[in-house]
Amino acid sequence: MFIGEYTYSIDEKKRLAIPAKFRGLLGKKAVITRGLDNCLFLYPMKEWEKLAGKLSKLPLSQADARGFARLMLIGAMDVNIDNLGRILVPDYLKKYGGLNKKVVIAGVFDRIEIWDSKKWDEYKAKTEAGMGDIAERLGELGV
Repeated sequence: MFIGEYTYSIDEKKRLAIPAKFRGLLGKKAVITRGLDNCLFLYPMKEWEKLAGKLSKLPLSQADARGFARLMLIGAMDVNIDNLGRILVPDYLKKYGGLNKKVVIAGVFDRIEIWDSKKWDEYKAKTEAGMGDIAERLGELGV
């Protein structure tokens, strides 16, 4: 399980080091794709295969389902984790996430999210401000 929040930098060659704590769970190969809220998702191969299987079962007759599956699957790319624990972030995903040099790598249970540091700070502040309301709504769902 991925948990925690870490700040790293993307180097001039578009390489991003993954926290050592996460590397064992990722293995040597992972999948990076567009995430929600303009972050990137990084999945271990096993978790990616589960998600891709679920996406393949979405109804083709529904435009939202087709669009979501397309963006997730077309945006995906296999990445290798090098001996120093780094991945190469493709240009199109770097652009999608608005990633600058400083990024936040966050563990979110079965995936890793990669955020531009400034965007993460804004998102986190907004979400923290509404935490009581969010908790109340989740309570209604039995969480």
